[in-house]
Amino acid sequence: MKQIPNKPQVRFVTIDEGRDGQRLDNFLLAELGRPPKSVIYKLIRKGEVRINKGRCKPENKLSIGDVVRIPPFAVEEDRPITVGDKTLDNVKQAILLETSEFMIINKPSGLAVHGGSGLTFGLIEALRQLFPQLTQMELVHRLDRDTSGCIVVAKKRSALREFHRMLREGEMDKRYWALVEGRWPTRKKIVNAPLKKNELRSGERVVRVSPEGKESLTEFDVLRRFSDVTLIEAKPVTGRTHQIRVHAQFAGHPLIGDDKYCEDEINQRYRDKGIRRLFLHAHSLTFKWKQDVIKVEAPLDGELLAALEGL
Repeated sequence: MKQIPNKPQVRFVTIDEGRDGQRLDNFLLAELGRPPKSVIYKLIRKGEVRINKGRCKPENKLSIGDVVRIPPFAVEEDRPITVGDKTLDNVKQAILLETSEFMIINKPSGLAVHGGSGLTFGLIEALRQLFPQLTQMELVHRLDRDTSGCIVVAKKRSALREFHRMLREGEMDKRYWALVEGRWPTRKKIVNAPLKKNELRSGERVVRVSPEGKESLTEFDVLRRFSDVTLIEAKPVTGRTHQIRVHAQFAGHPLIGDDKYCEDEINQRYRDKGIRRLFLHAHSLTFKWKQDVIKVEAPLDGELLAALEGL
Protein backbone atom coordinates (compact mmCIF):
# COMPACT_ATOMS: atom_id res chain seq x y z
CA MET A 1 0.00 0.00 0.00
CA LYS A 2 1.24 3.51 -0.77
CA GLN A 3 0.18 6.98 -1.78
CA ILE A 4 -0.61 7.20 -5.48
CA PRO A 5 -1.13 10.00 -8.04
CA ASN A 6 -4.45 11.84 -8.49
CA LYS A 7 -5.09 11.94 -4.77
CA PRO A 8 -8.33 13.42 -3.43
CA GLN A 9 -8.41 16.88 -1.90
CA VAL A 10 -8.11 17.76 1.77
CA ARG A 11 -11.28 16.79 3.63
CA PHE A 12 -12.78 18.13 6.84
CA VAL A 13 -14.98 15.68 8.72
CA THR A 14 -17.21 16.70 11.63
CA ILE A 15 -17.55 14.01 14.28
CA ASP A 16 -21.10 12.85 14.97
CA GLU A 17 -22.56 10.69 17.74
CA GLY A 18 -21.61 7.49 15.93
CA ARG A 19 -17.90 8.29 16.26
CA ASP A 20 -17.88 10.00 19.62
CA GLY A 21 -15.10 8.53 21.78
CA GLN A 22 -13.25 6.78 18.94
CA ARG A 23 -9.45 6.94 18.87
CA LEU A 24 -8.05 9.16 16.13
CA ASP A 25 -5.89 6.41 14.61
CA ASN A 26 -8.82 4.00 14.32
CA PHE A 27 -10.98 6.73 12.79
CA LEU A 28 -8.31 7.45 10.18
CA LEU A 29 -7.84 3.77 9.38
CA ALA A 30 -11.49 3.54 8.37
CA GLU A 31 -11.50 6.87 6.52
CA LEU A 32 -8.35 6.16 4.50
CA GLY A 33 -9.10 2.60 3.43
CA ARG A 34 -7.07 0.83 6.16
CA PRO A 35 -3.46 1.57 5.17
CA PRO A 36 -0.65 0.31 7.45
CA LYS A 37 -0.76 1.98 10.86
CA SER A 38 2.76 3.28 10.29
CA VAL A 39 1.34 5.48 7.49
CA ILE A 40 -1.33 6.83 9.83
CA TYR A 41 1.24 7.63 12.52
CA LYS A 42 3.47 9.40 10.01
CA LEU A 43 0.63 11.62 8.78
CA ILE A 44 -0.22 12.58 12.36
CA ARG A 45 3.42 13.14 13.34
CA LYS A 46 3.97 15.46 10.36
CA GLY A 47 0.97 17.54 11.40
CA GLU A 48 -1.03 16.75 8.27
CA VAL A 49 -3.91 15.51 10.42
CA ARG A 50 -5.49 18.12 12.68
CA ILE A 51 -8.32 18.20 15.21
CA ASN A 52 -10.01 21.61 15.41
CA LYS A 53 -6.97 23.06 13.61
CA GLY A 54 -4.61 21.82 16.34
CA ARG A 55 -1.92 19.13 16.28
CA CYS A 56 -2.91 15.79 17.74
CA LYS A 57 -1.76 12.29 18.72
CA PRO A 58 -2.92 8.83 17.55
CA GLU A 59 -4.50 8.06 20.94
CA ASN A 60 -6.59 11.27 21.09
CA LYS A 61 -10.29 10.49 21.59
CA LEU A 62 -12.73 12.25 19.28
CA SER A 63 -15.76 14.16 20.58
CA ILE A 64 -19.04 15.20 18.98
CA GLY A 65 -18.49 18.39 16.98
CA ASP A 66 -14.73 17.96 16.52
CA VAL A 67 -13.54 18.82 13.02
CA VAL A 68 -10.81 16.51 11.72
CA ARG A 69 -8.58 17.58 8.84
CA ILE A 70 -7.80 14.57 6.64
CA PRO A 71 -4.93 15.09 4.16
CA PRO A 72 -5.01 14.00 0.51
CA PHE A 73 -4.42 10.27 0.54
CA ALA A 74 -5.47 7.20 -1.39
CA VAL A 75 -4.76 3.50 -1.02
CA GLU A 76 -4.04 1.23 -3.94
CA GLU A 77 -7.07 -0.93 -4.58
CA ASP A 78 -5.24 -3.89 -6.09
CA ARG A 79 -3.33 -5.05 -3.01
CA PRO A 80 -5.87 -5.74 -0.27
CA ILE A 81 -4.83 -7.50 2.91
CA THR A 82 -5.85 -11.14 2.57
CA VAL A 83 -5.96 -13.43 5.59
CA GLY A 84 -5.49 -17.15 4.85
CA ASP A 85 -8.37 -19.59 5.14
CA LYS A 86 -6.74 -21.52 7.98
CA THR A 87 -6.38 -18.40 10.13
CA LEU A 88 -9.94 -17.33 9.31
CA ASP A 89 -11.25 -20.74 10.32
CA ASN A 90 -9.26 -20.69 13.57
CA VAL A 91 -10.61 -17.24 14.44
CA LYS A 92 -14.18 -18.24 13.63
CA GLN A 93 -13.86 -21.37 15.79
CA ALA A 94 -12.47 -19.23 18.64
CA ILE A 95 -15.59 -17.07 19.06
CA LEU A 96 -16.85 -17.78 22.59
CA LEU A 97 -19.84 -15.41 22.68
CA GLU A 98 -21.51 -13.24 20.05
CA THR A 99 -24.33 -10.73 20.45
CA SER A 100 -25.69 -7.99 18.19
CA GLU A 101 -23.30 -5.52 19.87
CA PHE A 102 -20.07 -7.39 20.63
CA MET A 103 -18.19 -10.67 20.47
CA ILE A 104 -15.69 -12.31 22.82
CA ILE A 105 -12.93 -14.40 21.28
CA ASN A 106 -10.41 -16.88 22.67
CA LYS A 107 -7.44 -15.36 20.84
CA PRO A 108 -4.79 -17.92 19.91
CA SER A 109 -1.22 -17.37 21.08
CA GLY A 110 0.97 -16.07 18.26
CA LEU A 111 -1.77 -14.02 16.61
CA ALA A 112 -1.36 -10.27 17.11
CA VAL A 113 -4.51 -8.26 17.79
CA HIS A 114 -3.82 -6.05 14.75
CA GLY A 115 -1.36 -5.67 11.89
CA GLY A 116 1.64 -3.35 12.00
CA SER A 117 5.29 -3.48 13.06
CA GLY A 118 6.07 -5.85 10.20
CA LEU A 119 2.87 -7.90 10.55
CA THR A 120 0.48 -7.89 7.59
CA PHE A 121 -2.59 -8.71 9.65
CA GLY A 122 -3.89 -9.57 13.09
CA LEU A 123 -7.12 -10.60 14.78
CA ILE A 124 -9.09 -7.49 13.85
CA GLU A 125 -8.14 -7.76 10.17
CA ALA A 126 -9.23 -11.41 10.16
CA LEU A 127 -12.57 -10.47 11.74
CA ARG A 128 -13.14 -7.69 9.22
CA GLN A 129 -12.55 -10.16 6.43
CA LEU A 130 -14.94 -12.66 8.02
CA PHE A 131 -17.63 -10.02 8.69
CA PRO A 132 -17.27 -7.28 6.06
CA GLN A 133 -20.76 -5.98 6.86
CA LEU A 134 -19.61 -4.92 10.36
CA THR A 135 -18.05 -1.63 9.30
CA GLN A 136 -17.79 -0.22 12.86
CA MET A 137 -16.03 -3.22 14.42
CA GLU A 138 -13.13 -2.29 16.74
CA LEU A 139 -10.99 -3.89 19.45
CA VAL A 140 -12.14 -2.95 22.96
CA HIS A 141 -8.77 -3.75 24.55
CA ARG A 142 -5.57 -5.55 23.62
CA LEU A 143 -3.57 -8.66 24.44
CA ASP A 144 0.11 -9.22 23.74
CA ARG A 145 0.75 -11.34 20.66
CA ASP A 146 1.94 -14.34 22.70
CA THR A 147 -0.90 -14.09 25.25
CA SER A 148 -3.96 -16.23 24.56
CA GLY A 149 -7.50 -15.92 25.84
CA CYS A 150 -10.51 -13.63 26.15
CA ILE A 151 -10.60 -10.44 24.13
CA VAL A 152 -13.63 -8.25 23.42
CA VAL A 153 -14.47 -6.78 20.02
CA ALA A 154 -17.25 -4.19 19.71
CA LYS A 155 -19.51 -4.28 16.67
CA LYS A 156 -20.89 -0.77 17.17
CA ARG A 157 -19.46 2.58 18.28
CA SER A 158 -22.05 2.75 21.08
CA ALA A 159 -20.83 -0.60 22.44
CA LEU A 160 -17.19 0.50 22.14
CA ARG A 161 -17.91 3.65 24.20
CA GLU A 162 -19.71 1.63 26.88
CA PHE A 163 -16.88 -0.91 27.18
CA HIS A 164 -14.31 1.89 27.42
CA ARG A 165 -16.38 3.47 30.19
CA MET A 166 -16.44 0.14 32.05
CA LEU A 167 -12.68 -0.22 31.71
CA ARG A 168 -12.06 3.34 32.97
CA GLU A 169 -14.35 2.82 35.96
CA GLY A 170 -13.12 -0.68 36.81
CA GLU A 171 -16.38 -2.44 35.98
CA MET A 172 -14.81 -5.25 33.94
CA ASP A 173 -13.26 -8.12 35.90
CA LYS A 174 -10.39 -9.70 33.93
CA ARG A 175 -8.65 -12.83 35.26
CA TYR A 176 -5.49 -14.38 33.82
CA TRP A 177 -3.86 -17.74 34.44
CA ALA A 178 -0.08 -17.85 34.45
CA LEU A 179 2.58 -20.42 35.26
CA VAL A 180 5.42 -18.87 37.23
CA GLU A 181 8.84 -20.08 38.29
CA GLY A 182 9.24 -21.20 41.90
CA ARG A 183 6.82 -21.38 44.82
CA TRP A 184 4.56 -18.33 44.87
CA PRO A 185 3.88 -17.43 48.54
CA THR A 186 0.24 -17.87 49.55
CA ARG A 187 0.43 -14.61 51.48
CA LYS A 188 1.55 -12.67 48.39
CA LYS A 189 -1.85 -11.36 47.32
CA ILE A 190 -0.97 -7.94 45.89
CA VAL A 191 1.89 -6.37 43.94
CA ASN A 192 1.70 -2.59 43.95
CA ALA A 193 4.65 -1.21 41.96
CA PRO A 194 4.77 1.66 39.42
CA LEU A 195 5.68 0.69 35.86
CA LYS A 196 7.57 2.65 33.22
CA LYS A 197 8.05 1.80 29.55
CA ASN A 198 11.58 1.73 28.16
CA GLU A 199 12.97 1.33 24.66
CA LEU A 200 16.12 -0.70 24.06
CA ARG A 201 18.56 0.27 21.33
CA SER A 202 17.13 -2.46 19.15
CA GLY A 203 13.73 -0.77 19.37
CA GLU A 204 12.36 -3.57 21.54
CA ARG A 205 9.92 -2.34 24.16
CA VAL A 206 10.38 -3.44 27.75
CA VAL A 207 8.73 -2.32 30.98
CA ARG A 208 10.45 -1.81 34.33
CA VAL A 209 9.40 -1.09 37.90
CA SER A 210 10.37 2.53 38.48
CA PRO A 211 9.42 5.32 40.92
CA GLU A 212 8.93 7.46 37.81
CA GLY A 213 6.38 5.04 36.34
CA LYS A 214 2.59 4.97 36.44
CA GLU A 215 0.74 3.49 39.40
CA SER A 216 0.17 -0.23 38.78
CA LEU A 217 -1.63 -2.81 40.91
CA THR A 218 -2.14 -6.55 40.36
CA GLU A 219 -3.91 -9.05 42.63
CA PHE A 220 -2.62 -12.64 42.69
CA ASP A 221 -3.93 -15.96 43.97
CA VAL A 222 -2.48 -19.47 43.92
CA LEU A 223 -4.43 -22.03 41.86
CA ARG A 224 -2.15 -25.07 41.95
CA ARG A 225 1.37 -25.94 43.00
CA PHE A 226 3.83 -28.18 41.18
CA SER A 227 7.33 -29.18 42.23
CA ASP A 228 9.18 -26.14 40.87
CA VAL A 229 6.45 -23.91 39.45
CA THR A 230 3.09 -22.44 40.50
CA LEU A 231 -0.11 -21.92 38.53
CA ILE A 232 -1.51 -18.55 39.61
CA GLU A 233 -4.48 -16.35 38.85
CA ALA A 234 -3.76 -12.68 38.25
CA LYS A 235 -6.26 -9.83 38.28
CA PRO A 236 -4.84 -6.57 36.89
CA VAL A 237 -6.56 -3.70 38.70
CA THR A 238 -4.79 -1.20 36.44
CA GLY A 239 -4.10 -1.87 32.77
CA ARG A 240 -0.43 -1.20 32.04
CA THR A 241 1.64 -2.76 29.27
CA HIS A 242 3.17 -6.12 30.34
CA GLN A 243 1.79 -5.49 33.84
CA ILE A 244 1.30 -9.10 34.98
CA ARG A 245 4.61 -10.22 33.48
CA VAL A 246 6.65 -7.46 35.14
CA HIS A 247 4.87 -7.64 38.48
CA ALA A 248 5.46 -11.40 38.63
CA GLN A 249 9.14 -10.89 37.82
CA PHE A 250 9.32 -8.13 40.45
CA ALA A 251 7.88 -10.59 42.99
CA GLY A 252 10.70 -13.01 42.15
CA HIS A 253 8.59 -15.43 40.10
CA PRO A 254 8.79 -14.67 36.34
CA LEU A 255 6.36 -16.28 33.92
CA ILE A 256 7.49 -19.47 32.21
CA GLY A 257 8.11 -18.92 28.50
CA ASP A 258 8.54 -15.15 28.85
CA ASP A 259 11.44 -14.23 26.57
CA LYS A 260 11.57 -10.65 27.90
CA TYR A 261 11.40 -11.09 31.66
CA CYS A 262 12.44 -14.68 32.43
CA GLU A 263 15.94 -16.14 32.21
CA ASP A 264 16.77 -18.18 29.11
CA GLU A 265 17.94 -21.11 31.23
CA ILE A 266 14.54 -21.40 32.94
CA ASN A 267 12.65 -21.08 29.67
CA GLN A 268 14.80 -23.76 28.04
CA ARG A 269 14.20 -26.15 30.93
CA TYR A 270 10.43 -25.91 30.49
CA ARG A 271 10.64 -25.82 26.71
CA ASP A 272 12.03 -29.32 27.02
CA LYS A 273 8.89 -30.16 29.03
CA GLY A 274 6.58 -28.92 26.30
CA ILE A 275 6.03 -25.24 27.16
CA ARG A 276 7.21 -23.48 24.02
CA ARG A 277 5.30 -20.23 24.44
CA LEU A 278 4.49 -17.63 27.07
CA PHE A 279 2.28 -19.25 29.69
CA LEU A 280 -0.16 -16.38 30.11
CA HIS A 281 -3.83 -16.87 29.33
CA ALA A 282 -6.75 -14.42 29.70
CA HIS A 283 -9.00 -16.99 31.33
CA SER A 284 -12.19 -15.08 32.11
CA LEU A 285 -14.11 -11.83 31.71
CA THR A 286 -17.03 -10.74 33.90
CA PHE A 287 -19.08 -7.58 33.43
CA LYS A 288 -22.64 -6.29 33.53
CA TRP A 289 -24.28 -5.63 30.17
CA LYS A 290 -27.64 -3.89 30.43
CA GLN A 291 -29.54 -6.10 32.89
CA ASP A 292 -27.39 -9.22 32.55
CA VAL A 293 -24.15 -10.28 34.20
CA ILE A 294 -21.91 -11.73 31.51
CA LYS A 295 -19.16 -14.18 32.46
CA VAL A 296 -17.11 -15.88 29.77
CA GLU A 297 -14.28 -18.36 30.32
CA ALA A 298 -11.73 -19.38 27.69
CA PRO A 299 -10.29 -22.89 27.98
CA LEU A 300 -6.54 -23.37 27.85
CA ASP A 301 -5.26 -24.57 24.50
CA GLY A 302 -4.05 -28.14 24.03
CA GLU A 303 -0.37 -27.24 24.33
CA LEU A 304 -0.73 -25.64 27.77
CA LEU A 305 -3.08 -28.35 29.03
CA ALA A 306 -0.67 -31.09 27.97
CA ALA A 307 2.20 -29.23 29.63
CA LEU A 308 0.31 -29.02 32.93
CA GLU A 309 -0.52 -32.72 32.80
CA GLY A 310 3.14 -33.47 32.19
CA LEU A 311 4.13 -31.47 35.27
